[in-house]
Amino acid sequence: MIQHQVVEYLLLPDEREPLEKELKRLADQRQVHVIFTTGGTGFSVRDITPEATIAVCDRMANGIADAIRNYSMTITPRAMFSRAVSGLRGRTLIVNLPGSPKAVQEALEYLLPHLEHGISVLRGNVSECARK
Repeated sequence: MIQHQVVEYLLLPDEREPLEKELKRLADQRQVHVIFTTGGTGFSVRDITPEATIAVCDRMANGIADAIRNYSMTITPRAMFSRAVSGLRGRTLIVNLPGSPKAVQEALEYLLPHLEHGISVLRGNVSECARK
């Protein structure tokens, strides 16, 4: 079982440049395994988290955001309004989560049990993706 440790918690304004800067710093300098963002993924003009995430990622990991969205749709049809994305910057996974604390909890309860394998592959600890 993978151990999860929060190494930083940041509160940022709804501005793209500071968000991009922090995502790059956490991935490149701190070399954290996973960055979770919360909020900024809806239809509001101020919701820029997906654009900032896409701008800093080398590759996208669309299946993660799609899986969270699909799971959330079983709880509320409003999940269809999520523009959240997930991607990779180097060996760091960046996952956009909703802004609602309840929705974040639900998404993490769904995602975390499955995350260990993806992180192991990303970090080079596992060389194959075959099912057990």
